[in-house]
Amino acid sequence: MELFERRVRKVTLSMAGERYLAAISQAFMHIESATGQLARHAGGELKLAVAPTFLDRWLLPRFNDFTNRHPEIELDIHSSIGVIDFNQSDIDMAVYFGDGEWGGVSCTHLRPSFLVPVCAPELLEQERIMVPADLLKLRLLQVKKRPEHWPSWFALSQTGFHPALGIISFSNGMITANAATEGLGVALTDPSLVSAEIERGELMIPIDLVMQLPKSFYLVSQKNRPLSHPMMVFQTWIIERMERDLTEHKGLKL
Repeated sequence: MELFERRVRKVTLSMAGERYLAAISQAFMHIESATGQLARHAGGELKLAVAPTFLDRWLLPRFNDFTNRHPEIELDIHSSIGVIDFNQSDIDMAVYFGDGEWGGVSCTHLRPSFLVPVCAPELLEQERIMVPADLLKLRLLQVKKRPEHWPSWFALSQTGFHPALGIISFSNGMITANAATEGLGVALTDPSLVSAEIERGELMIPIDLVMQLPKSFYLVSQKNRPLSHPMMVFQTWIIERMERDLTEHKGLKL
């Protein structure tokens, strides 16, 4: 049976060829669909929950690094405050900040948190900052629910805590860092959360004295759940990036 008809300068399907093509087209569509599903399964999806500040300040600036390395992994990111009930949620993993004492989850320690003072460069043009006590001449910015950070940092520097221009409190670390970028005062923050502003010269570290907090960043998932391929890939990547953060800031005085 001839499937093609050869004519002058062209080849066309015969009637039998047209019937055969119609019959196998559906099969090719099924093969294409199955191949696509197989490719997606080889990569897979990861549902990740992170706090808004961590999402905006840490993950998003590094997001391209992950997607460029692992384009086969589809990330579904949820901005979330508080702990996740993995038994009642479809979230695969989450990044927590705390002491590592959470029930019903498996915790992987990522790294501790460090705080350094940061401020806009123009503030350093107005005041000469040489020692920790000089920061007391500037307005201090803080997260409202963490009022102990500034007194603890000055105690670490063996400096009495007597701010001359007072303190402005904000609801979260993201707003506090933004206020420092706008030149409202000097804030305490983890340098990895403002690395983009530091690289662009929008923020500077006037005194490189670092205070380590008792709390750390953790990657958590449901207890006793085997890690899927996307979960293992993300865990490997975030551990590596967190270690790079420590390397980039190792010149600071711990």
